[in-house]
This record gives sequence, structure tokens and C-alpha cells, in this order.
Amino acid sequence: MIFEKVVRPRLFSLAGGDAEGAHEWTLARLAAVSRQPAVLAALRAAYFRPAPRTVFGVRFPNPVGLAAGMDKNGLALPAWPALGFGFVEVGTVTAHAQPGNPRPRLFRLRDSEAVINRMGFNNAGAAALAGRLAASPRPLGVPLGISLGKSKVTPLDEAVEDYLASYRALKDHGDYFAVNVSSPNTPGLRSLQDRSHLDALLAALVGEKPVLVKIAPDLTEPAVAELLEVCLDRGAAGLIATNTTLARDGLAPADRERAAEAGGLSGRPLTARAREMVAFVHRETGGRLPVIGVGGILHPDDATRMFDAGAALLQLYTGFIYRGPSLTRAITTRT
Repeated sequence: MIFEKVVRPRLFSLAGGDAEGAHEWTLARLAAVSRQPAVLAALRAAYFRPAPRTVFGVRFPNPVGLAAGMDKNGLALPAWPALGFGFVEVGTVTAHAQPGNPRPRLFRLRDSEAVINRMGFNNAGAAALAGRLAASPRPLGVPLGISLGKSKVTPLDEAVEDYLASYRALKDHGDYFAVNVSSPNTPGLRSLQDRSHLDALLAALVGEKPVLVKIAPDLTEPAVAELLEVCLDRGAAGLIATNTTLARDGLAPADRERAAEAGGLSGRPLTARAREMVAFVHRETGGRLPVIGVGGILHPDDATRMFDAGAALLQLYTGFIYRGPSLTRAITTRT
């Protein structure tokens, strides 16, 4: 309640209310905290709760992770476990550094507890992330996932080599890799979820480290079933369900005008759909593909229902924006 009543209003007012400006300000402060061991220890004592489990051969000290997009370039890695997270996913990173889409490109829909983003994979590139991770203090203490995406300048018929270039640069640093073929903000990217494209991509990437596929919530069940066949045939380690949605269902009336902004929607309106996707993947594969459930988790009850649907692990993004680290602690305390 302190976060929601005191901290969040102040954060939301930063940069004149611009969501990306507030994000950058917060990330810079967390990067500074990451260099202060005493502060990290105090935060960890307050927020981190152990609930270990092993999934796709990786041991997680608790099952609640930070989703990709929050710390794309790995600027504040030590801060995230101190805020309660049992694993951290950086990225989405691309082979080529890129600025992303024009600003403004991140919008809060407060009454709906939602966010729209059309960031466009803004990041410093795979080589820069590899250099930062090589210089970072290790071990981090929790598993590190790395989300890989296609560079905007790379044609679709060269996507495999583009992903592979990022993977080669970063393979020594990640405990698992997420193949992001589901962002709505890079033209043509979602077509990589089709059988032929995904088959070629996984054939190139699956090998030394666990490789997971992140899917869109807007796929039909037959399309997901086909995708799952490819994942099983090619030895993918699991699925991440789901990315943001292009749908605009379940919004509060006050947010409908803002919802006309282009981009992917996350948060409370995605709660039911993300859980349905997790349940479908779990049923369709008989549990053979572990699922990381992400989307619309803003309360411990949402986490419980996601686990009940078949998720092996969870990730937070929008829920963390609206609820802060107390949500991480509440979920892991209950787990």
C-alpha cells in the first residue's frame, strides 16, 4: 500500500507524466543502487523470499521473474534479485543496435491498470550487452535469461542469421534464451511464428542452452497447436506465454481514447487471455513444454491461477509497474 499510495504517484509524475521518462529515471537509480552492497542486502532482506524449483534443467531460487523489456541493456542487474525476483530476463536485444520507434511510445492506461508500448526493440545491440555482461560482477545469484529479437533493418529471409548472430555473441552469458517472434512493434516479426520460419529458426538456435519461444496472445488455437509441434520437434525447452496484445478488450471507459495509440497492450486486460494461453499449451503438450506465464499478473491471486493453469514459472512487467516489489514478495510468500 505504501508503494501504491506514496511511491507510485511520485513515479508516475516524473518527466511531466511521460512513462518512458519515468522508466529511464527509475532505471538509472536502480543502476546506482546496484553498486551499493549494503542497500542491496537491505532490499533483499525485505523483498526476496525463497521458493526454489528446477525447470528445463535450470535451478530457480523462486519462480517469479522479471520480464524482458524492463532492463533491456542489463543496466541494473543486481537490483532485481534484491527486489524479490528469482530470475531476470534482459532484452529484447538485436544483432544491430537500434533506436526503436519515435517517442512517445510508452503509455499508461491507469484506470485499466494497463500499458501500451510500441518501443520497437530499442537497445544497444548484442555486442554491447555481451560486453556489459562480461564486465558485470558474477554470479548474479539468479538465472539470467536473454530475449533475442530480429533487427528492424534485417529482411525476414535473413532473420535466422540475425538471431544467430545475437545468440553467438551472448551464449556464454545467458542461462536460457527467449526467441521473441511475437512483438507487434517490428514489421513482419509475428510471421516468424509460422511453421516454416520457426522451424528454421529453432533448427539454428536449439543446442547448448535452453531455448524458449515467446508467443503472441492473438494467435488462434490451431496456430498455437502448429507452433507447439515445431517446438517439440526441434527440442525447444519451453514457451513464454504471452507477449502483448493488439486487442483492446476489457478497458475502462476513461482509457478508451488513449487506447487508440498503436502498440501492444499489457496489464489487467490481458489477465484472462494469458492464462487461457498457458492452459492451452499445458494441455496440448501434456506438460512436455514448461511454460513461463506472463500477462496481467497484478495480484497474488492472479499468480495462483496462472500456476493452476499449468505455468512452471511467472514473469512480471506491468504488474511490477503498478504494484512494485511488494507484489513479488506476496507471490513468493504464498508459493
